[in-house]
Order: sequence, then structure tokens, then C-alpha cells
Amino acid sequence: MPAAHLTLKIRRTIGYRIFRVLVVALWTAMFRPQVEGQENIPASGPVLIAPIHRSNIDFAFTVFMTERKTFFMAKDSLWRIPLLRSLISTMGAFPVKRGTADRESLAFAQSVLEQKEVLVMFPEGTRQEGPDVLELRDGAMFIASRTGATVVPVGIGNTQRAMPRGAKFPRPVRVRIVIGEAIAAPSSEGRITRTQIAEATEQLRASLQDVYQRSMS
Repeated sequence: MPAAHLTLKIRRTIGYRIFRVLVVALWTAMFRPQVEGQENIPASGPVLIAPIHRSNIDFAFTVFMTERKTFFMAKDSLWRIPLLRSLISTMGAFPVKRGTADRESLAFAQSVLEQKEVLVMFPEGTRQEGPDVLELRDGAMFIASRTGATVVPVGIGNTQRAMPRGAKFPRPVRVRIVIGEAIAAPSSEGRITRTQIAEATEQLRASLQDVYQRSMS
């Protein structure tokens, strides 16, 4: 389903509320998440949550970070499964073509922030391994700079142990979430330069390294 044909479903439907309660109950039972820094996520206005990405279960931990509804990209192949497509769309997911510059999905992501909602975007681009946060993609800061969104770095510790690459099912492991201080996206009366985006992306990388280390302690 092309992103251009999607509509932004801001309303917290009954289906959304039910599934959120189920995720909170299941994830609490399996991972007993500890959350630090929830006050760093603004209660209103456009917010880009930028978490570390070490496991396929990372996205679901956003329900413990904020009461606001969040929107996030998911690989387009998931939309080929009718029941799953309906479920993840209800939860705020929209498709992205992995490995390509999917302009439609990026435009939809930008529209989320333009309507002052919350977007979850993994700045590493795809799952990584190890304790170090390496060079990030600049998409998060680029979109934030165009929308005036606040960027919030998040460390999610131990999900790579709960469900490592190649695992079919997660296993119970204690997960710690550390939400860092918000970062203002670059702004200018004129055009934002590549240098400004690169500098802001490096600031985000350093902040992610900090919160990730704290989440693993």
C-alpha cells in the first residue's frame, strides 16, 4: 500500500485502545520495563522519538514512553498479510520500502509532524549490534528541521537479548528504557544547510550513545 494513499488516523479508536492495553500487559509480564525520563517527551506539539534499534520488538516499547499515540514506519512486506496490515495500521504504522529512498513514506512521516503528532523513527535506519552507536542517517534531523519537531533520543537496553537477530520469538528479559533530554532541530530563516543537519545528527548520535549506555547499566 503506497504511503501516498494512506490517511493519518489521529483518533485513538477502540481497536487502538484495546491493542495498546494488550501490548502493555504482555510486555510488562515478559520484560518488566523500567522507564526513566518520561518527562522529556513533550505532552503536545510535534515530537520525533529517536530510539536505539537492536531488536524487532523495540517499536512496541513506545507505549511505555508516552500516553500520546505514536506513528512509525514498518517494512512494506507486512502489508501483504491482511490481518497484520489492519492491526499495525490501527496502531499507527505506515509502510516504507526498505533499501530505497522512499519519498512517499518520508512525505507521510513529515505530515505526521506537520499535524503536531508523534513520529517514531530509528535514526540508525535498521537494526544494529553491539554497544556503540555508529554513524546515523540524517533523515530524522532533516524531517525535524522541516517541521520544527523536537527530537528525543531513547536508549532501550537488553532487547537484543530478549529477541536477537534470527530469533522467532522473544524471551523474558528485564528491559530498561532511558529517555534523554530533547534536542532542538536546526532552524534558520533561510535554507537549512547540509552542515547544520550533519552537526545536529552528530549531536543526536552522541546523545543516543549516552542513553543507550545508561539503559544497559
